Amino acid sequence: MTAYTSSNDAQSNVQNKIQGDAQVSAQPLGKVYLVGAGPGDPGLMTVKAKSLLECADVVVYDALVSEPILNWISPQAERIYAGKRRGRHSLSQSEITGLLLKKAHEHAVVVRLKGGDPFVFGRGGEEMNDLLLAGVSVEVVPGITAGIAAPAYAGIPVTHRGYSSSVIFVTGHESAGKYRPDVNWDAIAKASETIVVYMGVHNLQNITQALIAAGLDEQTPIALIRWGTRPEQSKLIGTLAGIVAQVETTGFEAPAIAVIGKVVNLHSRLSSVSPIQNEHWLMTQHPS
Repeated sequence: MTAYTSSNDAQSNVQNKIQGDAQVSAQPLGKVYLVGAGPGDPGLMTVKAKSLLECADVVVYDALVSEPILNWISPQAERIYAGKRRGRHSLSQSEITGLLLKKAHEHAVVVRLKGGDPFVFGRGGEEMNDLLLAGVSVEVVPGITAGIAAPAYAGIPVTHRGYSSSVIFVTGHESAGKYRPDVNWDAIAKASETIVVYMGVHNLQNITQALIAAGLDEQTPIALIRWGTRPEQSKLIGTLAGIVAQVETTGFEAPAIAVIGKVVNLHSRLSSVSPIQNEHWLMTQHPS
């Protein structure tokens, strides 16, 4: 529901980086690949994404990329952490873009590795636009987004013929840089039978109150799924009226996906066959 946009300042920084970096070489530019790492389970990585990690010259990766996936990076590749967690940013967005530009002048294959999918609340569109403006070749490699994978591993299908024929994906983040998402919770409450909220734990009270005010029943089921698809995955099941108190009581923390709607009730029947209940699956979490 929310689109991130590049500021004029960021675009100006990109151009300045190209013109002013004395270390930029005269050799042809390399190519930047915006790669989706998926939600964490290495088995959900695409073949193309894995191949790029194995041949990349440099990998710039985010905070939510799991360690087993990082282990696929070529030992010869340069690794650069550019993670962004609430209140703890190692690099600003303009610095990340400038870094990608610099590396594209130094290497043939530059991978920008993002958790989930680059184009689903991952700022991939913003980075691609800035790189293209700078004359750098870019390709996106989609990844499985946590909004469908985390609920699936918790036994919650986001659509179901008997429960929900529609789903909305929305950011619950209070702010992102200078841009403040203006989410119309009233419209969302009326538009879909399933609502999946990314990055909503810190703003959960405002979100639940807004949805109730918009007409959703206080007893509407909600599931919070933390570290979805990973061995440490955990979930908290409740209602719109009571989930905030449960979070406070249990100390449940981000990163987590919230799923709101009747489909949440299916977890009691379907979660028993989740991949994370399988011993063989646990063995696959540490690929060579």
